[in-house]
Amino acid sequence: MNPTIPKSAFHFLLKLKENNNREWMQENKKEYLANEKLLKEFYSAVENDLNVTDEISKVKVFRINRDVRFSNNKTPYNVHRSVSFSRAGAHRRGGYYLRLEPGNSYMAGGFFSPEKEDLLRIRKEFELDSQEIRDILSRKEFKKIFGGFNQENAVKTAPKGFNKDDENIDLIRLKSFFVTHKFTDEEVFAKDFKVKLLNHYLLLRPFFDYMSDVLTTDLNGESIL
Repeated sequence: MNPTIPKSAFHFLLKLKENNNREWMQENKKEYLANEKLLKEFYSAVENDLNVTDEISKVKVFRINRDVRFSNNKTPYNVHRSVSFSRAGAHRRGGYYLRLEPGNSYMAGGFFSPEKEDLLRIRKEFELDSQEIRDILSRKEFKKIFGGFNQENAVKTAPKGFNKDDENIDLIRLKSFFVTHKFTDEEVFAKDFKVKLLNHYLLLRPFFDYMSDVLTTDLNGESIL
């Protein structure tokens, strides 16, 4: 069995975008639930395949309902579907992500807004020695698929306690450490989409293994677990 992403899921999301209200959703709930069932079958297949080379502890399917309490956009529903796969155990860090949206689908992986202690530990590591992470980021296939770290979430100059003229400030100033890759709708619907997605996830493993090592040791390399 090779589950695929149904075109009907995108057709539904496009209609939802034009009719983003509770009345319409209630009238079309049967269609929504039918698509959700197919999408969850796909997510389950991805989880099973990830577990061949990794260990996944949690699959989170993000709610279609939006939290509008602190948003100027009061439309009640997301017009995309998203899922994340969390790695198991304190010694495995990093997570896999997939967003499905007509014209804006992408996968991602890494460390989005890590906790204060983890963020400081990562920055200290880059300040001390950035060679290993730069080697990972510059690998031919990694660079071809991901480019590099997403640069949107960063301080303007330097975090408190760090020198703005540090040779590694391009890494230190980041507040998140993740990469992304976009997919066309045609790629999403293709029979080999799951294989392509898993290959992209597999490319993240050296990055995850390195960051896991950083986040489970002190600056002297001693385990903190």
